[in-house]
Amino acid sequence: MEGRALMGPVTEVAEQFTELYGHAPDGVWSAPGRVNLIGEYTDVNEGFVMPLALPHTVVAAVSRRTDGVLRLHSADIDAPVVELRVDELAPLSDGGGWAAYPAGVVWALRAAGHPVGGADLHLASTVPTGAGLSSSAALEVVTGLALNDLFELGLSLPELAVLAQRAENAFVGVPCGVMDQMASACCTEGHALHLDCRDLSIRQVPFDLAAHGLRLLVVDTRVKHELGDGAYAERRAGCEAGARALGVSHLRDVPYAELPDALAKLTDEKTRRYVRHIVTDDHRVERIIGLLDAGDVRGIGPLLTEGHASLRDDFRISCPELDLAVETANTSGAYGARMTGGGFGGSALLLVEAAEAETVTKSVEAAFAAAGYTAPRVFPAVASAGARRES
Repeated sequence: MEGRALMGPVTEVAEQFTELYGHAPDGVWSAPGRVNLIGEYTDVNEGFVMPLALPHTVVAAVSRRTDGVLRLHSADIDAPVVELRVDELAPLSDGGGWAAYPAGVVWALRAAGHPVGGADLHLASTVPTGAGLSSSAALEVVTGLALNDLFELGLSLPELAVLAQRAENAFVGVPCGVMDQMASACCTEGHALHLDCRDLSIRQVPFDLAAHGLRLLVVDTRVKHELGDGAYAERRAGCEAGARALGVSHLRDVPYAELPDALAKLTDEKTRRYVRHIVTDDHRVERIIGLLDAGDVRGIGPLLTEGHASLRDDFRISCPELDLAVETANTSGAYGARMTGGGFGGSALLLVEAAEAETVTKSVEAAFAAAGYTAPRVFPAVASAGARRES
């Protein structure tokens, strides 16, 4: 059913490509955005995360070129085709706008020795931008998957995810971890992805909330954030400083049982807060896995709320709108709620009874209106398929 639902956008994007470039595409690919159930900023500390793919996707119609020309166009932005030469691509110092993400993937593929000669791309997205749902990763992954197929590179989905991460790190200049790209590339329908960010081992964890009478709601606060503004990098650097002070390569190596002793060794208050969040959030991933394996899906709710408190108080990346969404949801009957994504805006996740979803949604909307905030966008998060070729 999901594939059939995509046929409309797939056909439309292919037709737009033909009108734009004067020839039909060689194929159409898609890659989803994601929400992260638990494990925030743990990926850059070689820890554990648990994202799931959304039904919202970036769709790309693409054709291969052999003349070294890269042409990029987005149906979502009122701008002309961006034309570049693949042999002139170089890391940016100013972000470069939306086209930097697919261009960065081409650069990363070529830098890794893969013979990408150029391409025509036309893209359209239903992933909300600025909502912490990894629209950039979806854009990178769909580009990588299309070029992998068209140039017969033979790369696996995890290998494509790592190259997409390199594009965002080294080309665009955002020091993100690999979770977003791995989620977009490797998630499967009806499952959350338990990812070890050190060795990239994955486990597909059944996450069929409908079967339990539950629903996971996303509250897009419509508060936008820019991860390249330094806040993300500052926290990553703070975590690295904490690891050095504790004599470990990454904070993933600090056992939860030894956290009190580790915190006692740290003299800087900010570093202590960062370390405490990472170690406890890694532990929350393990606890949620245990609950899901035991069939206690409702039991994960308090851990979501606990994770939000950690991000709000220790990592300090929440904002008033996210805090209001979480507090209102929990007082309106949700089992638990937390912010998700890089922070400073974006989205919150609410775990609710399916029968109470409308009531909780209206409570959150009313609270935002009473506070004078922009009305949020609320929609269900259904564990969906990862990147794939559509036609």
